[in-house]
Amino acid sequence: MPNLTGPLVVALLYDGLCTFEFGIVAEIFGLSRPEMGTGWYRFASCAVDEGPMRAHGGLTVVADHGPEILAEADIIVVPGWKGADAPVPEALAEQLRVAHARGARLASICSGAFVLAATGLLSGGTATTHWRYAEKLRERYPDISVDDASLYRIHDRIHTSAGSAAGIDLLIEVVRQDFGAAAANSVARRLVMPAHRAGGQAQFLERPVGVREGTEIGPLLEEVRGSLGAEWTVARMAEEMGMSLRTFLRRFAEATGQSPGDWLADERVGEAKRLLTQGNPGMEDVAAAVGFGSAHTLRHHFRQKVGISPSEYRARFLEERAPA
Repeated sequence: MPNLTGPLVVALLYDGLCTFEFGIVAEIFGLSRPEMGTGWYRFASCAVDEGPMRAHGGLTVVADHGPEILAEADIIVVPGWKGADAPVPEALAEQLRVAHARGARLASICSGAFVLAATGLLSGGTATTHWRYAEKLRERYPDISVDDASLYRIHDRIHTSAGSAAGIDLLIEVVRQDFGAAAANSVARRLVMPAHRAGGQAQFLERPVGVREGTEIGPLLEEVRGSLGAEWTVARMAEEMGMSLRTFLRRFAEATGQSPGDWLADERVGEAKRLLTQGNPGMEDVAAAVGFGSAHTLRHHFRQKVGISPSEYRARFLEERAPA
């Protein structure tokens, strides 16, 4: 392994460590990557608590360094936190404030946003966290604008991300900023991940899991999926099922957790995503194939459901597949 000279990334370790989130940071910044040269990231872990620390999964962990390493860090990552209600030590908050003041970047994954919020550095800015914790973060820190939809947000060298997978997206974005798209693509491919998802992309699908698609509505759902380009009105669906409109709407909601219109839009957007990665069809062709009728309508629903435009989605898919 070469003697590295790049930015020093320090990940916090604490009792009750979120193992997977720490693994994300170590994988991206701590894995040997000789193809990147000697300017690649240096990586270290820093103990927040004293003594051997427990991690999720029955592991015991010991850090490379104590808090003194934070004075040298270029990037400090909080890989989750003990819990939304767990207090943040003032000594840690002060060390993060000092690091930020001298130019270090701070980043969090999932509930780690509560640690960064405790520093006061996010006051007046925008942050995100896992959607489960967003309301609590908003209540506890009303001076922070909490974005509960985006994958990640960046404010004044402070990076916050949503759930675990969004943490990967954020850290790959850090790589892209530091070393360019080719390096980010290389890291992402090794992780078998998309090369880059914009921070504004939706952090979770709003479509609930169909809970009873095996019921009498099931055959209709499959029929609609097989002919999304057709004109599927609610009245036609009810007629296909031989039900009154009122009965059909009730049975549909029981089977899918959605209204027919919302479910159909989700299915059409899902098929549009598939078509956009197959060859290079025009937007009007994609819109017609999935039943949206026009490229304008496709763009409207696609951005509403995915958080980016169809063109951006296709460009990122092609970037991901392009050789580095």
